[in-house]
Amino acid sequence: MTHRFTRRASLSLMGAAALTAAAPAFADEWKPIKPIEMVIMAGQGGGADQLARLFQAIIQKQGLSRMPILPVNKGGGSGAEALRYLKDKSGDAHVIMATLNSYYTTPLRTDIGVDIAEFTPIARMALDTFVLWVSADSEIQTLDDFVASVKEKGGTWKMGGTGTGQEDSLVTAMLEKEFGIKVTYVPYKGGGDVATALIGGHVDSTVNNPSEQMGFFRAGKSRPIAALTADRLETFPDLPTFTELGHPLVYTMQRSFVGPKDMPEGAVAYYTDMFRQLSETEEWRKYTAEQALLADFLTGDALQDYFLEERDKHAQILREMGSS
Repeated sequence: MTHRFTRRASLSLMGAAALTAAAPAFADEWKPIKPIEMVIMAGQGGGADQLARLFQAIIQKQGLSRMPILPVNKGGGSGAEALRYLKDKSGDAHVIMATLNSYYTTPLRTDIGVDIAEFTPIARMALDTFVLWVSADSEIQTLDDFVASVKEKGGTWKMGGTGTGQEDSLVTAMLEKEFGIKVTYVPYKGGGDVATALIGGHVDSTVNNPSEQMGFFRAGKSRPIAALTADRLETFPDLPTFTELGHPLVYTMQRSFVGPKDMPEGAVAYYTDMFRQLSETEEWRKYTAEQALLADFLTGDALQDYFLEERDKHAQILREMGSS
């Protein structure tokens, strides 16, 4: 009897030991212990800023983070300020960065000592789209009208966009090459300023992301001419693409998050799961549908491969522009 009791007690102790051994993995699961800095490599009011603050609001509303998210704009030097800041935060588990395509182009154009391959990929949330816009007061109704008007102005046509070498200027260069036109490019700090400049008559056209121009469009103050997408956007079912008009111009901008070099694996897992949950919320689905974003969640090594492939593509675009 004593032998059976001892054996059972031993088995119980072994089971308890097994549970105790398993417990640290759960107990030691990484969680933030202070507010999380969300660096935005663009100025206030543009698409990147709007999205970052939307993410902050959804995360807070849905309780996806145990600590607050604090957006911080560092758009100086076409995002160079943000890139250098993240480089200096190596190993920091409480800093993440919202990226756009200047994530590739700024280090290619300017020697800032940053190699994006060293940063930690977290999540790509969507691909943002580009549309050619004019003011609703303009007589331009079609792409042919646009090209004819630009040619008639002989280089004095003003195209508003974000900083030189950033996405808007790349798209503008693509249009100049495709149509044999020449414009005067007028750079602004952010997409919000660009959208306002068009409505204020300070520029003749823009290639704003729909989310940046949507308020003015819904107010009847701006007019879309064509989209730089492979297929028509559901948000603008009557808007033709450049491709269907005979000009295969397609360009998108990634909306992603990365961490600094050597971010702890537990923190990477935490943020990846946070954004995965965010990508499944109704608020995010509604926003992407209304603002003409293409939701496309990607993480890990696949995301890093995507970043490096896009860096190579943008290096080629910049070479063709004579900017690198």
